[in-house]
Amino acid sequence: MGRPIRISLFIPPTRFDNYGAVRDQVKAAEDTGADILLGFDHFFAPEVVGFENDRPVLADPQPLDLPNFEPLTALAAWAEQTSRAELGLLVTGIGYRNPDLLADIARTIDHISGGRHILGLGAGWYKPDYDEYGYEFGTFTTRFQLFEEGLERIKARFAKLNPAPLRQIPILIGGTGEKKTLPLVAKYADIWHSFGDIPSLQRRKDILAGLLEQNNRPADAVELAQEWPGIEQADAYVAAGVTLFKLDYRLGEDKTVEQAREAIAWRDKTNG
Repeated sequence: MGRPIRISLFIPPTRFDNYGAVRDQVKAAEDTGADILLGFDHFFAPEVVGFENDRPVLADPQPLDLPNFEPLTALAAWAEQTSRAELGLLVTGIGYRNPDLLADIARTIDHISGGRHILGLGAGWYKPDYDEYGYEFGTFTTRFQLFEEGLERIKARFAKLNPAPLRQIPILIGGTGEKKTLPLVAKYADIWHSFGDIPSLQRRKDILAGLLEQNNRPADAVELAQEWPGIEQADAYVAAGVTLFKLDYRLGEDKTVEQAREAIAWRDKTNG
């Protein structure tokens, strides 16, 4: 039996200068019946308008001065106020925190949530976050070197923590790079979050299958996640192997609320 279809709702904690408004968003999102609630790990809010050569395209290269709360602290609060949905960030930049400390934070959130934490990880890409907070941005190559080193350290730290995580915390890796990201997905990830059209997805899936085999992992070891393509194309993405879809969700923006309800109703019908 294959994996069930799942829906994740993305709730970036920007635009709110009081945490009560964030709490309301999270409560309403869990009440929809979504499977996973996701925040983001940015200190500023990048306005991504698309992707080019697998990299984000920004509406403005300068950071927007919007209200924002520290993401992992907020995620721990989400863990306390929710009871059912899994929780994570899409995704934590590996260069922002010591990897051993990050593993400890992830384990703690896992306990607070009763075993519902998903650890989303990426190499990092938004330079204003690094510059403003005093982290070294480095180069594309050095960020990926730190990413792999960080993944190894997190894995090792999970094995040492007392008490241990309540479960093997799923690792979600985001990105579509075929030379650097997919090898790390094949070695470390439980969930791979991608984007793009079906032909691109199929090509990357074929690459991932070969990499999984090289790592002695089953062909179905990694769950495929994708941006919600709209209900008209959703079945085609399922046929291509996607079982987890991500949608934006913001109270007060009727389009996102309606789309979430539509996607969740589709999920229930598809899962039977």
